[in-house]
Amino acid sequence: MAEFRLEAGRTVMRSWREDDLEPFCAINSDPAVMATLGPLMSQSEVAGLIERMQRIEAENGYTAWVLERREDGRLIGWCGLIPGTFEPILGKTEIGWRTARNCWGRGYVSEAARAAADWFFVNRDDASLWAITSTGNARSRAVMERLVMSYRPDLDFDHPRIAAGDPLSKHITYELPREDWQPV
Repeated sequence: MAEFRLEAGRTVMRSWREDDLEPFCAINSDPAVMATLGPLMSQSEVAGLIERMQRIEAENGYTAWVLERREDGRLIGWCGLIPGTFEPILGKTEIGWRTARNCWGRGYVSEAARAAADWFFVNRDDASLWAITSTGNARSRAVMERLVMSYRPDLDFDHPRIAAGDPLSKHITYELPREDWQPV
């Protein structure tokens, strides 16, 4: 399979490579980055996550791709699409992102997420694009709202992979119906 590449303003989303492990590991072991996402990840856990993203791309033609800053080619996180694996997004396409702390507040995620959503609505027939996050993840919620996604309080849920009572277990769901998407 040829390497995927999607340019979006100051960012590039692309397929995963072997040399992505170390910089992505640094992001996933930063307590500030993981504060609203889950526990810090070891190198072997990040390697497994990258392998999973490569499998998803091979099976579906999309994944949560590497997110690079165009000016210097630095891996600054990930952004993209994955199939939902549990309710309320089971069988639906989920958009998601994660970036290095020193890249927060610069618009990289909004720029890349908009391009990923454009790609989704051009290349897929799904009726909606979905996003989830923990209730306290204000930064992700802000990106979802910039994408003109709608909060679906009827789909609030406890994340099945997070222990009951953990502050991160309460999750919210956003939806972007195809008819509401406004391409750039």
